[in-house]
Amino acid sequence: MSRLSVLSAGAVLAAATWTYGCGYRVAGRADTLPRSIRSIAVPAFQNSTTRYRLTEQLPAAITHEFITRTRYQIVADANAADAVLSGAVIGYNAYPTTYDPVTNRASAVQLSVRLRVSLQERATGTVLFARDNLEFRERFEVSVDPDTYFEESEPALGRLSRDVARTLVSAVLERF
Repeated sequence: MSRLSVLSAGAVLAAATWTYGCGYRVAGRADTLPRSIRSIAVPAFQNSTTRYRLTEQLPAAITHEFITRTRYQIVADANAADAVLSGAVIGYNAYPTTYDPVTNRASAVQLSVRLRVSLQERATGTVLFARDNLEFRERFEVSVDPDTYFEESEPALGRLSRDVARTLVSAVLERF
């Protein structure tokens, strides 16, 4: 192996060590929670709206996201967890954004959901992450033809729940 190759390899290794040693990380891969947190409970969310399914869909999507993206064990019993992610659906709105000019019926609808969430260390009561007014939106199309009508609001809520989960887990991990 030539001396130039050895020097090049050493320079690359030093640069990589310096970059990661200074706190730079690949986006979406940080984990700033305390090492004492090994398990998280995600109980059903409270609901201040008339849309009851969200309180089931959101914790399920968040649990799935934690399981697939993190090292944390997700437990059902909040008393057995190191941390508890509590949430509340504090607002739900669905309003038309586009109308069909022929039938004057809505052809597109915008869903808007507002949440309050917090992650608290159970042993100390320390709040590790909290947001009082997270807002998420999802738009879906509505068929104006009665023969081809398909209820799209439930699939839209599913997409919105997965978006909430991805965003929330990233924010918790990165304390963003």
